[in-house]
Amino acid sequence: MRKFSALGLAASATLLPAAAWAQQVVPEAEDALNSGDNAWVLISAALVLLMAMPGLTLFYGGLVRAKNFLAIMVQVGAIAAVASVLWVMVGYRLAFGDASNGWIGTGDMWMLNNTVNLLRGDYTVTERTFALFQMTFASIAPALMVGAWVDRARFGWVVAFCAIWVLVVYAPVAHWVWGDGWLATKIGTKDFAGGIVVHTTAGVSALVVAMLIGKRMGFPKTLMLPHSPSLTMAGAGLLWVGWFGFNGGSALTADDAASSAIIVTHLGASAAALVWLLIEKIKVGKPTSVGFATGAIAGLATVTPAAGFVSPGAAIVIGAVAALACFPMIQIIKQRLQIDDSLDVFAVHGVGGITGSLLLAVFMHPALGGSGFDEGSTMVSQFAAQLVGVGVVAIWSAVASAVIAVLVSLVIPMRVGEDDEREGLDLASHGERAWELE
Repeated sequence: MRKFSALGLAASATLLPAAAWAQQVVPEAEDALNSGDNAWVLISAALVLLMAMPGLTLFYGGLVRAKNFLAIMVQVGAIAAVASVLWVMVGYRLAFGDASNGWIGTGDMWMLNNTVNLLRGDYTVTERTFALFQMTFASIAPALMVGAWVDRARFGWVVAFCAIWVLVVYAPVAHWVWGDGWLATKIGTKDFAGGIVVHTTAGVSALVVAMLIGKRMGFPKTLMLPHSPSLTMAGAGLLWVGWFGFNGGSALTADDAASSAIIVTHLGASAAALVWLLIEKIKVGKPTSVGFATGAIAGLATVTPAAGFVSPGAAIVIGAVAALACFPMIQIIKQRLQIDDSLDVFAVHGVGGITGSLLLAVFMHPALGGSGFDEGSTMVSQFAAQLVGVGVVAIWSAVASAVIAVLVSLVIPMRVGEDDEREGLDLASHGERAWELE
């Protein structure tokens, strides 16, 4: 009987932990490779890349002023490119190499050597297919942070910071949670597709950088309206569709495990978007397109860690909670604390990922339609495991990101000068301007 993916929703209450991703590479057996599963994961990798380019670029680009639109696109593209190169060179080995020490992967996987015609452990996809899929996660995670420093970050600093961040923050956390590392094997922390590994790391790191780099000129007194909500809506739509590959592909199988994850993903986003519109109607009098887009992304980020463990009904509740948690956090961060996390990376992705990672422990319960707990675990013990995982990753992300940001700034200043910021980064940093968007 074929095993379900470690990230898929099993029909029974026994679900392989995400740590099983890091099984040792074994030679390919002709009857073990499933071309359907392999094709689905390849397609999912393309969908996740679609999330970053063009999805995230349009979503963020529409939210900034027109004079910084191209700068957003270049930053996201350059981050995805450098993360991809580093992932193949060494990042994949650090995250998914031999897990004997529990802290960081080791082994001979430089440039994906020794992976030709091999399966990924006892799964039905090849090692290189799995590495490609994970590469897209490593590409979009640092790109999410761009929203925290828009309008003022120096391009060279952005690329250097994110390149180091992928290897120092993202890869170790991926190993701890997904690579048979200590959080998965010793603590029991679960994360279906990135609530902790992607959204908590990026969200917390973005908040730290926003505090270090300082506020935009005029914040919070000057009104800085999105120059194109229509682009933001288009970007959100691409992110929403791409998220089917993000979560559905994490099942690593083209069967009901993937279907369940996609249904849960869609319902979580739908519920969050609707509740966000309702909150806007009550608080500001009118529901907005930017609110719908932001609510959907909050729901997607929140349901991601739980997508393979919970029922469709639970996903609706998780989506509603996502809106109720993320909406007020935007006000707290920007108005009460006056931290210029410009495009709400922490409030949406960080808080969403953390919230979903904790709710996972509740809605995994079989009585609520969930997959059930591992043998010997209960809702309380699983919640404790999730809390430890979130706490450790948040602390590591904050400390490591602060150190990386400061060290890089000793070589490349973090932000541009006042004249460049006033003129706009499109022209100041890249010598171009999207005049048609003015």
